[in-house]
Amino acid sequence: MIRRRVLVQAAAASLLGPLSAAVRAQGAWPSQAIKLMIAFPAGGPTDITMRVLAENASRLLGQTVVVENRPGAGGTLPAQQMQQSRPDGHTLAQVPLGVFRMPYTQKMSWDPLKDLSYIIGVTGYAFGLVVPTDSPIKTWADFVAYAKANPGRLSYGSTGVLTSPHLTMEDIAQRVGVELNHIPFKGSADLMQAILGGQIMAAADSTGFAPHVASGRLRVLNTWGAQRLPKFPDVPTLTELGIPLVQASPYGLAGPKGMDPALVQRIHDVFKQAMEQPSHVEVLARYDQALMHMNPQQYLRFAEETFRREKALVEKLGLAKPS
Repeated sequence: MIRRRVLVQAAAASLLGPLSAAVRAQGAWPSQAIKLMIAFPAGGPTDITMRVLAENASRLLGQTVVVENRPGAGGTLPAQQMQQSRPDGHTLAQVPLGVFRMPYTQKMSWDPLKDLSYIIGVTGYAFGLVVPTDSPIKTWADFVAYAKANPGRLSYGSTGVLTSPHLTMEDIAQRVGVELNHIPFKGSADLMQAILGGQIMAAADSTGFAPHVASGRLRVLNTWGAQRLPKFPDVPTLTELGIPLVQASPYGLAGPKGMDPALVQRIHDVFKQAMEQPSHVEVLARYDQALMHMNPQQYLRFAEETFRREKALVEKLGLAKPS
């Protein structure tokens, strides 16, 4: 009888081993404040929406989620920091689309696919091109005509070199046969100051420019989604203008490589609850952003597909690093 009880206990222990390990991994997290690094400066749409997400997660966890801004380097600094972080779930990074194109444009010591743990897809952007209201450029046709008549003189700003606004504008320019003068900035807040201050002629950005359009200071020439934006129902999309491009630049959260899958799932579940709360949905809507949820497996597949697609775009634009 005693032997039978021992065998049963041993069998139960072997069956529960993986589960108990998962429970321990989940139960230990979070044991301290969580650092969430984002790729853009304070004050812009990404900063504002991610802070609401962090606040929601903090309430769900009963532990502080601290947002840390790491702008620059095409949005790759948070992901780069993951290479020096412990895989314990206390340091997380926003992963913008630019992370997947950087290996093709510069030498990197880490691999975006192998050296990150993909946790959850959160949202994407609604992009567009704006000019000052008092600009002689009133329409997209005016923009193209000016650029063709003045090669390299039409200046536009973006949120950084090799970001989605930059590469999409260069793709557009190549398709319509014009040469533009690109001026990079660290984020939306700096970019808006520049165009409102007359330092540049146009700005390619997410719809953080909407308040300035509402106040009458900026005009939207086009938007980059699959459909017109409800906020700008009279503004054509790129596809309506004969340019077959749609750009939403989805992003999400990742951690260092080597994270326990049970811990990844635990973090995913918490942040999924946080992103679906009304406060986060509402602040996204302020910038015409929608939820784009991906679970860890879906997010990894998205990363793999995007990595291949960005290679083709970088090579098409002649921006690939020398082999």
